[in-house]
Amino acid sequence: MNTTLTHTTRHDHPPHEAATEHVLHEPHAARRLSFVDRAALHLGMALIRWGRRPGRELARHERLANSFELGLLQREREALRRELERERALSMEHALIRVR
Repeated sequence: MNTTLTHTTRHDHPPHEAATEHVLHEPHAARRLSFVDRAALHLGMALIRWGRRPGRELARHERLANSFELGLLQREREALRRELERERALSMEHALIRVR
């Protein structure tokens, strides 16, 4: 049950030679980016972001949805405020009844 069916030796494919191992360990010279390279990178990123912006229809839909949600939130707040005022009035009335 505890026997292994695979060989215990490992084979590297393709086999590495001593010359390629020497090349792998050479330090790479880091290239500094110039101002123009950085500006081009930032411009490219800005163009990608600009190209992915939502269209006019989607922006209009978002504005409508936001205004609807804000209106709904205001109505909910007004209903909660009225409910709170009603509860305060009832508690004050109840307090006056208990005092008498």
